[in-house]
Amino acid sequence: MNKLPNEVDEMLAALDAGFPAVATLSPDEVRELVASRAQPPTNLDDVRSATDEFIEDAERTLRVRVYQPHGTTDVARPVVVFCHGGGFVFCGIESHDGFCRTMSRRLDAVVVSVEYRLAPEAKAPAAAQDAFLVTRWVVEQAERLGVDAGRVLVAGDSAGGNLAAAVCLMARDAGGPAIAGQVLLYPVLEPVFGNEGHRRFGTGCYNTTDNMRWYWQQYLPDGPVPEPVEYVVPPRAASLAGLPPAVVVTPGRDPLTTEGEEYVVRLRADGVPVRHRHYPDLFHGFATMATLAAGASARELLWSDVDVLLASLPSASSPTL
Repeated sequence: MNKLPNEVDEMLAALDAGFPAVATLSPDEVRELVASRAQPPTNLDDVRSATDEFIEDAERTLRVRVYQPHGTTDVARPVVVFCHGGGFVFCGIESHDGFCRTMSRRLDAVVVSVEYRLAPEAKAPAAAQDAFLVTRWVVEQAERLGVDAGRVLVAGDSAGGNLAAAVCLMARDAGGPAIAGQVLLYPVLEPVFGNEGHRRFGTGCYNTTDNMRWYWQQYLPDGPVPEPVEYVVPPRAASLAGLPPAVVVTPGRDPLTTEGEEYVVRLRADGVPVRHRHYPDLFHGFATMATLAAGASARELLWSDVDVLLASLPSASSPTL
């Protein structure tokens, strides 16, 4: 009973002491520092293949990595469009490679990881537009990718959770593509810094209020939030009705905990089914930290929650490959 909290406390203390005050650095310096500390994945064999593809339109070329699970190829699988975290400024496909491999194996799903454009070079809503473009591409390429276009999930951690939530709003407003579920891991939702989460956990918990303020400054253009504002700040949507069922994970020791919990309340009030998992002793980023035992337990529960969501959807009825 005492081992787990001690492990969590020790890791949180080490992270808090070692993570930079990003506002004192340039975006490129932050990226270089974070990349220099990255550990290569040790679970390469979790998937049958991991292939990079490129999506082009008139404005951009985006890289995605498509993870194909082991097993038969004669059944269309569910697909997860995954948006990585990193404060809208850093991280990418490589930083979340191991997590995506685990997700593909555990869910027996194809995972498409999005390398969206980063801030401040690309301001809001560029990253959300990129994630939406990839989601549409996945549906258009469903047969070739071996996925069931009726079982498309969008998921993301931290800033990626913001993008996943925004994609759901964009798809609803555009009349498609149909999204079957959203998975939001400690999502960044509001450029607001005075709520209870920030007051209680804005310092000493690795993800600080000062850093969050800097991330938003990089992502937001000068002046008002671009319209439609909900594609940048999802809770500012007039209504969340009609969005897909959600799995939302919030840690207690995180300045983002209040905005995550409030979004759950909004979703439920607008008739969206939500499975909310709250971990009072854990902290921002825990789900993708492979060496944290508490993170492993939470991930297993996450996979189970997503399994339940997928089980509620119709299965693919015909082979695609």
